[in-house]
Amino acid sequence: MIIYRNTKRGFVDDVRSNAIASIIQNEFAAHNFNHHNEAEYRSWANSLQYLRNAVDVPQIDDECQVAIEYQIPLTSKRVDFLIAGVDEQNHNNVVIIELKQWETSGKTSRPDIVTAFTGGAERAVVHPSYQAYSYAKTIESFNENVRENDISLRPCAYLHNYRECNRKNIDCDLYKDAVALAPVFLENDTGKLTDFILNFVRRRSEVDLLYKIENGRLKPAKALQDAIGSMLKGNREFYLIDEQKVAFETIRRLVRQSLTQASKPDAPNAKYTVIIEGGPGTGKSVVAIQLLCDLIRSGFTANYVTKNSAPRNVYFSMLRRDDFRLNYISSLFKGSGSYVGAGLNYFDCLIVDEAHRLQMKSGMFQNLGECQTREIIHSSRVSVFFIDEDQVVTTSDAGSVELIKECAAAEGSVVYCGEDLNLVSQFRCNGSDGYLAFLDDLLGIRETANTVMDMDYDIRVFDDPSAMREALREKNRVANKSRMIAGYCYDWISRHDRKVYDIELEGGFRAQWNFSDTQTFAIDEDSFEQIGCIHTTQGLEFDYVGVIIGRDLIFRNGEVETDFTKRASTDKSLKGIRTTRNYALADRIIRNTYRTILSRGQKGCFIYCEDKALSDYIKSRLKGRPPVSGQ
Repeated sequence: MIIYRNTKRGFVDDVRSNAIASIIQNEFAAHNFNHHNEAEYRSWANSLQYLRNAVDVPQIDDECQVAIEYQIPLTSKRVDFLIAGVDEQNHNNVVIIELKQWETSGKTSRPDIVTAFTGGAERAVVHPSYQAYSYAKTIESFNENVRENDISLRPCAYLHNYRECNRKNIDCDLYKDAVALAPVFLENDTGKLTDFILNFVRRRSEVDLLYKIENGRLKPAKALQDAIGSMLKGNREFYLIDEQKVAFETIRRLVRQSLTQASKPDAPNAKYTVIIEGGPGTGKSVVAIQLLCDLIRSGFTANYVTKNSAPRNVYFSMLRRDDFRLNYISSLFKGSGSYVGAGLNYFDCLIVDEAHRLQMKSGMFQNLGECQTREIIHSSRVSVFFIDEDQVVTTSDAGSVELIKECAAAEGSVVYCGEDLNLVSQFRCNGSDGYLAFLDDLLGIRETANTVMDMDYDIRVFDDPSAMREALREKNRVANKSRMIAGYCYDWISRHDRKVYDIELEGGFRAQWNFSDTQTFAIDEDSFEQIGCIHTTQGLEFDYVGVIIGRDLIFRNGEVETDFTKRASTDKSLKGIRTTRNYALADRIIRNTYRTILSRGQKGCFIYCEDKALSDYIKSRLKGRPPVSGQ
């Protein structure tokens, strides 16, 4: 999606008339975005004046195309500025320019990471050259038109206020790799930026390049489970973006630092604990797996750890297809109860995904060890916890930021956490940050400004569950990446009798819970007809999901309410609630469960509600959605 588009001449005129910022603001409104950011408004008014100076030269044809604020498909990231055309050899090029208003920045010991004053504070952020390059590679990875039309993306960064006397902090040997991939231009480099653009853009292309970029056919969304084998072989499948890169490089540095300190005689024991907070779809698992692969290839001992076995079993299955030895896979991917009795600092790094699912004790009867969180910290020099406290979905889930900090203090481990390391950008739900905020507001988890759903995400409410299944089946034909998921309101009777159905709904709809013994429901070729639950889908993602909301979530008296008594008798996620009478926890678990499964789809989410009042309520919150058959 492109917010502002024009010719070079039109852009120059809009800037000269001081209208550019208000035009962009109005275009956001025209695209149904409630976008009122004073800092960003000022940046358009200021930065684009400098950029006009760089492009307003006669060698760049007036009809060359310009775009501002292009949202990269399937992400929430936006490219500041693009100028498109052909070079002297008539090759199609799009120059991508990342704009910054910085006057200076600081160097760090981490590759591609600098410090700068942004968002009201001094923060660790990615180098602007790496940022521009990673955006270009992400566009290439999603947009088939870029390859099919031989369109070359040429990234760079323009820091128009950055003082020449501070160049050594941004353009130096430490960052030479990033700068080589995407040059950085400072306050005195406007002429050099013009020359860079002229290398690639002189005349308008006969092809509408911006249309190809904006409306290009998207490649099938790359799921982590499909790429994990290639990643372990050393191939780059994902380009870490912004805060993902900051978190990744911070952890890498700490692992190396810990080992260096440990090798010095009489040096104090160096232990570090890193807490990475992030909601659904922010790339927690991608960063975790990328980190595992990097550390293993570098010779460190590391494990990927989850309490939930579903993602591990899916990864096992995919890696076995890539001919990885079972013993090797088993040595890398572990359950959270694997560290009872493990020695002090036995591992260089333990990477815990879905850390909110950690339990206190381990074992089938939860009678082993004392605290999984502390055992993990104890047995590793560097422990990393990826956590989202809004995905706690059972009464035995004990993982929390507070507990991690308490255990780290008890083990003498230095804690790294905070805004710099939190993952906030959305890479699921078609890149819509607003969708998750909408879910929080819809489900009554917290009030947000997103009271209606007007984002670019395929969400539909169906009155007929069979119609929803058939619509989802059409989506699944493409790549076997669409599944139905339900709240746990239906007894699992088919577990002992494969001839009976667990879920029977109106209109003759019948289905069974997934019965894969290895919990690979997400990828099994024959599992579409079955229904997944929170336990077989949390930590995984699909192109589309169809969610059956049971009678544990209803709409009464103008509010969304929960009813834990409608949960199935075979459901263990609310175990002990009747004894403890902790009904607030039951309410939280039910809301979190639906928040989690409603956010599994990269491209869309279909919904069927048993409670018709809830169905009508959700429909009322969907703004401008066209009706579909059976909806």
